[in-house]
Amino acid sequence: MFETTSALVAALDPDYRVLAANRAYADEFARLYGVRPRAGDDLLALLDAVPEEREAVRSLWGRAVAGEEFTVVAEFGDPERRRASYEIRFTVLHDGDGRRIGAFQYATDVTERLREQAQLARAEDALRQAQKMEAVGQLTGGVAHDFNNLLTIIRSSVDFLRRPDLAEERRRRYLDAVSDTVDRAAKLTGQLLAFARRQALAPEVFDIGARLRSVAEMLDPVTGARIRVVMRLPDVPCHVRADVSQFETALINMAVNARDAMRGEGTLVLHLECGRPLPVIRGHAGSPGPFAVLSVVDEGAGIAPEHIDRIFEPFFTTKEVGKGTGLGLSQVIGFAKQSGGDVAVASRLGEGTTVTLYLPEVAPPQAGGATDAAAAEDAGDGCSLCVLVVEDNLEVGRFCTQILEDLGHACVWAHNAEAALAEMERSPDRFDAVFSDVVMPGIGGIALARRLRDQHPDLPVILTSGYSDVLARDDAHGFPLVRKPYSASQVAQALRTIAGRLSRRRSDRR
Repeated sequence: MFETTSALVAALDPDYRVLAANRAYADEFARLYGVRPRAGDDLLALLDAVPEEREAVRSLWGRAVAGEEFTVVAEFGDPERRRASYEIRFTVLHDGDGRRIGAFQYATDVTERLREQAQLARAEDALRQAQKMEAVGQLTGGVAHDFNNLLTIIRSSVDFLRRPDLAEERRRRYLDAVSDTVDRAAKLTGQLLAFARRQALAPEVFDIGARLRSVAEMLDPVTGARIRVVMRLPDVPCHVRADVSQFETALINMAVNARDAMRGEGTLVLHLECGRPLPVIRGHAGSPGPFAVLSVVDEGAGIAPEHIDRIFEPFFTTKEVGKGTGLGLSQVIGFAKQSGGDVAVASRLGEGTTVTLYLPEVAPPQAGGATDAAAAEDAGDGCSLCVLVVEDNLEVGRFCTQILEDLGHACVWAHNAEAALAEMERSPDRFDAVFSDVVMPGIGGIALARRLRDQHPDLPVILTSGYSDVLARDDAHGFPLVRKPYSASQVAQALRTIAGRLSRRRSDRR
């Protein structure tokens, strides 16, 4: 057995002398180094001509003769002759009385196996890269198509608005078209960010069942008169912490997909369960929960098996050209993942589809906060503030200061966080609020807000951003957020709460 095996078998004593070696070991050693080992030879002395190899052999055999048993994959050989990889298993060698007298090696040549594995890894990497480029091409093509459609409406409307003889009724119509198109562009951007799990969310705790009841009225015009919407909700409240706007968008996207699958006719079931575990989905580990589970069940044509794994890809759609962007389910899964949940899909051709949204269940919120906020907003009407605007983009900064002045507020514009801190140090009691961008060179908006909170605990800070990776990863920063592109009414709403609180404090002092 010792001589007939193709494995390289040898035994050494603690002084690195060969106790035994089979023919396969001796032949391979000779091919590697040009010398054939025999019983009694000093193995290290045979390698004096290749010092690096000698030290590598000394290192491995030294561990083995010291009593360690292990397996290793290593490369050996004189590069000018032959170099190969071996999987080597070392075990302790004992005499008849059980005393350790050396070590035993059992090695196999794995050079070809490792080469095949490397080739397979390169092929898989090339495939992933090709798939990635295909996805990027599909994504960019879809974005370009949709945004060009939106820009066409804006450009055409602006061209008409430049006409001096345009009738007032048509002027209002084109202004409305521009406003609506901007909203649609912002929604498209939000869906892309949600798919990429980079959306700056504004999570809050809410009862998902109550929210479903309030959104039900919106579903009728979305689904159409021939689709009957059935809601199956639990008797107890079921609270989650998520972005309400994104949740409603996800629900509408799922309902629209169900409507299209049923070709506008059938029964759509919204089924909510509480306290459920999260199962294993697409190979991702499950969780004991508890999770709120919202299932959207349709009676449509179902999804072909070859499409199941692709339905969450951006701009992938099985609908006819012009019937959808292919971003609906992309937004749903992005929102679910960023909120700590997931989405499962089950479907059979001809029998319908069930899309199930999992969101982590949380404790209900403390009562009283919403009432206080509403009272503060009411008290803020007509209260003028001095606002420190921090914005590095010159066009956006000019636009923001103009909005604030038109709303009746005084403002000071700092082009970066460092300049804002200098303004605060020069006159710390001058400002009633700070309105800061998040993404800026140098100190970012969140770091600035936290520094101001430490130095001026009573100074309100409002953040604004179109996208920030920091915001996407940390939704618990503790500051109110106004998303770009923002309108004058959104800025006014954010400042109204601050003005209300300031007005109440001034009233209390009197």
